[in-house]
Amino acid sequence: MVKRMASKRDYYQVLGVPKTASKEEIKDAYRKLAMQYHPDRNKSPDAEEKFKEISEAYAVLSDDEKRMQYDQLGHIGFDQRYTTEDIFRGADFESIFRDSGFGFNFRDLFSFFFGGRDFGEKISRGRDLVYDLEITLEEAAKGSEKEIEISRTEKCDVCDGSGAAPNSSSRMCPKCRGSGKVQNVSRNGFATFVRVAPCPTCRGKGKIIDTPCPKCRGTGLTTRERAITVKVPPGIDEGFQLRLEGEGEAPADEGSPGDLYVLIHITPHQYFKRRGEDLLYRLPISFPQAALGTEVSVPTLDGKTNIKIRPGTQPGEIIKLKNKGMPRLRGYGRGDLLVRVDISVPEKLTRQQRALLEELAKEFDQKVR
Repeated sequence: MVKRMASKRDYYQVLGVPKTASKEEIKDAYRKLAMQYHPDRNKSPDAEEKFKEISEAYAVLSDDEKRMQYDQLGHIGFDQRYTTEDIFRGADFESIFRDSGFGFNFRDLFSFFFGGRDFGEKISRGRDLVYDLEITLEEAAKGSEKEIEISRTEKCDVCDGSGAAPNSSSRMCPKCRGSGKVQNVSRNGFATFVRVAPCPTCRGKGKIIDTPCPKCRGTGLTTRERAITVKVPPGIDEGFQLRLEGEGEAPADEGSPGDLYVLIHITPHQYFKRRGEDLLYRLPISFPQAALGTEVSVPTLDGKTNIKIRPGTQPGEIIKLKNKGMPRLRGYGRGDLLVRVDISVPEKLTRQQRALLEELAKEFDQKVR
């Protein structure tokens, strides 16, 4: 986890706005301060820390949910809920710096805080992958290990990702001197604008390969089929995503691979419907069973069990079997099995059944009168 700045002032004071400031006022205040303290423009020793401080304040106050939490909890309570990574995730810096002339976006800003890199130096990262995994309700309840196969881009095993043929090497790009980027400086009055772009000679790689690898043709990457074991935790629900860090595709140059997101789908069950941590089972019984009471067997995730139907049970009545539902994904214990009683009405009757029911109907009519 990235450490926060040692001393923290009130976010509203940092931006110089009142607590009643609108989102547009907050944005305008940040834009002015960012232009003043941006490290590409302000070379004073404390400019970098000041820029980080105002950027954090803007990331919180420009987000309705984070701002509400900050107003309610203050710095101490807010810091217990949000890491620095959480604060900056989703913040809109693009619209502010798009036309500023500094030539960086939010990914650059994020690397500035978390990667220890200079502005304009992007963090290379491979593409994330998504895999749809279908499991049974029983597997979701007990947890399981599933082996999946994915096709992904990896570093070439012949050149080890260098892109150069065996027994050869690459050389530094003479134009960008290995940085992979070039700067274009322009001046407008007293203002100096620096735009950073990928080097056109080496295409942003910082190196030139004279003898490309025959397998990957100089890209340093190949496509492979991989078998990966996915651990499914007990209690997982439909639509949940499991993140397997570093199991995505390799980047085109030095950097970290992307992540693999496994999207969970649960096949419909023969008996149960899920309601969060509870399971619903519809139990069909006859009218005599409901009227007189009985004992019946019902399925559970742990096997069959017997339950008692009390005399006079009504249609739609729920019988709760505690701790017979799904495990709680983030906690202890299990949900309940909710047995809903449905009265089964026969579509056809024998002559004897009809006679008995007609006799019973007369009995009920006499009692009603």
